[in-house]
Amino acid sequence: MTWLVTGGAGYIGSHVVRAFGEAGLPAVVVDDLSSGHEAFVPDDVPLVRASILDTDAVLAAMREHAVTGVVHLAGFKYAGVSVQRPLHTYEQNVTGTAHLLRAAAEAGVEAVVFSSSAAVYGTPHTDLVTEATPPAPESPYGESKLIGEWLLRDQARATADAPAPLRHTSLRYFNVVGSGTPDLYDTSPHNLFPLVLDALVAGRTPRINGTDYETPDGTCVRDYVHVADLATSHVAAARALAEGRPLEPVYNLGSGDGVSVRQIMTAMAEVTGIAFEPEEAPRRPGDPARIVASGELAARDLDWRMRHSLTQMVASAWQARQSHP
Repeated sequence: MTWLVTGGAGYIGSHVVRAFGEAGLPAVVVDDLSSGHEAFVPDDVPLVRASILDTDAVLAAMREHAVTGVVHLAGFKYAGVSVQRPLHTYEQNVTGTAHLLRAAAEAGVEAVVFSSSAAVYGTPHTDLVTEATPPAPESPYGESKLIGEWLLRDQARATADAPAPLRHTSLRYFNVVGSGTPDLYDTSPHNLFPLVLDALVAGRTPRINGTDYETPDGTCVRDYVHVADLATSHVAAARALAEGRPLEPVYNLGSGDGVSVRQIMTAMAEVTGIAFEPEEAPRRPGDPARIVASGELAARDLDWRMRHSLTQMVASAWQARQSHP
């Protein structure tokens, strides 16, 4: 069974592709390289440079490589920026997913693992989010991910009696950090870990956006999960779909215990050995105060667990950053 990984040249996608290779599952990557890197794709994995908005190109890739399943990670993922660029966000994440599903239907592809987000929950009125927590996104990004889940649900209903009915699951997670290997690293201009590490390397002081949230230290609290742990559960989800095992429509890949931005800063100073006191800036639009999710269902079905401590997450990111000055 060959899996098409959209966004497979990106930070998370490339780790997923590596995990598929280690599991002996063939993969092909579709990525327009708008934020991904060709060097992140292994030499023995085909790379199709195309946007998921290009239905013909995606369909051709599916047919050429006899694809039978998709891991859909491609998209625009920055919640704060999505507030300023809602139309772009919807085009990439909603229209792009619709085009991908159209190609999958024409190619007879039956299985989709969707990279969703805990941003669908907005600011939950509970200390611990579960899959039963009602979605209430607060940014175009979160809204677009929720719509992506709806598209999968509706397409599965529409194809229930077809020769190749769609089987799917969506994985919701928030801050993905660290590195599984030094040659794969986060190059996002918006994510916290690369922002802090780049600042420290350049001799600048890292910044905290928002210190007046209703949290213990006033800074945002999130689930921070290691990218290699995340990739392992993508493989588990793909295998379950391929084997026809029943899965929930959504899973939270959560830690069950949040970490604040200020705690991240402290760990950064300790791991790097660079002492600093972070600058304090106003909140960013679209950032909820706290999202911490239970990962119990994913632990039951998708081999999900937190295999890395916060210190290990920071250390792996720092090692990768030092390997690529």
